[in-house]
Amino acid sequence: MNGLYNKIINREEKISLVGLGYVGMPIAVAFSKKADVIGFDLNEKKIELYKQGKDPTCEVGDEAIAACSVDFTADPARLKEAKFHIVAVPTPVNKDHTPDLSPVEGASKILGQNLTKGSVVVFESTVYPGVTEEVCVPILEKESGLKCGVDFKIGYSPERINPGDKVHRLETIVKIVSGMDEETLETVAKVYEMVVEAGVHRAESIKVAEAAKVIENSQRDVNIAFMNELSIIFNKMGIDTKAVLEAAGTKWNFLKFFPGLVGGHCIGVDPYYLTYKAEQLGYHSQVILSGRRINDDMGKYVAENTVKNLIKANVGVAEARVGILGFTFKENCPDTRNTRVIDIYNELAEYGITPIVADPVADSDEAMHEYGIKFVDMSEIRDMDAIIIAVAHSEFGGINIDKLNEMFKANAVKKVLVDVKGVLNRKDFENSDYIYWRL
Repeated sequence: MNGLYNKIINREEKISLVGLGYVGMPIAVAFSKKADVIGFDLNEKKIELYKQGKDPTCEVGDEAIAACSVDFTADPARLKEAKFHIVAVPTPVNKDHTPDLSPVEGASKILGQNLTKGSVVVFESTVYPGVTEEVCVPILEKESGLKCGVDFKIGYSPERINPGDKVHRLETIVKIVSGMDEETLETVAKVYEMVVEAGVHRAESIKVAEAAKVIENSQRDVNIAFMNELSIIFNKMGIDTKAVLEAAGTKWNFLKFFPGLVGGHCIGVDPYYLTYKAEQLGYHSQVILSGRRINDDMGKYVAENTVKNLIKANVGVAEARVGILGFTFKENCPDTRNTRVIDIYNELAEYGITPIVADPVADSDEAMHEYGIKFVDMSEIRDMDAIIIAVAHSEFGGINIDKLNEMFKANAVKKVLVDVKGVLNRKDFENSDYIYWRL
């Protein structure tokens, strides 16, 4: 097993990446600078884009994709050529918030069917403690006919990539690594040290590494829920939450979290993996699930306040024209999966409003496939009664009051502006014909 690292360095053995999304693709590109890499994904359309040097995720950019040496393929049989496998597929939740392990189970099945003796399999998908050893290993053994611990080894190294973040990248974030035994741990650690400049942290077991990952986002979720609850309270008091947080943030140990919509594949999902496992063991979460309920309701809360402000502006709610700027789950990222902006959209629909959505950053094909929503160009946001800036894209930071005026009805006595993340300067609108509201 110790020789595997040397063989990878000497390009005598290959690394495979199973799953080439926002996490897997940057990993594949990074490793391709030091080793031979097979990049596998079932999505043939995505593979063709990569082969053409196009990056639909915008994580590393077209230039990096075109210049990399990753051998992109949709043929699972090619996995037989690799000895070190990294599985980076999503782990979503079902509608009832229970874990949906089908992607990681499916990846394990495909990999198992193409697994060879002497291989190391490392899972990166966020899961509750126990999934790697209790769910994935039996599938790998069944499909391969090989014995874990004898014919192949396993490890776990949770992904920590932050989609859309150009500062905190694979190379600059300390990587947690784990293995089923000391020998595997060292191999996994050495392989990741090839590309992770910040170094690795050797977890004492696979379950510890799984737990460490799942609590990272659970912690953020709870803290954001606290901010969201504060914003609800301060709104009732007529106090600006952002101003309160700026004042409180002058203390050295005040945690600088902010209110907002919590979506995506991590923060809005991972806590449910932890609470699911806890409930299986007889413990019903109180803090974590309370935070989840608050955050899951924020889209509805934003929509309700939009409607209240339309009424203040004497606009007939059912006839109101509302434009939503931004639809992705976070700023400067094209990913719309599990975006909570859809909650604003759907709640407004309950009032008879059909919002018009524009997002110059988002994957429009994905939005149509996932939600049936067709985006319009920014130039088509005109004659509106209300504008909701739902995502803090950098492109929206340049919007000033003159540009906003062009988006509203010319005869509007009061213009309703909902600035969810507070990207604009509130004072610019206080003495104007705007009704300005933010979390």
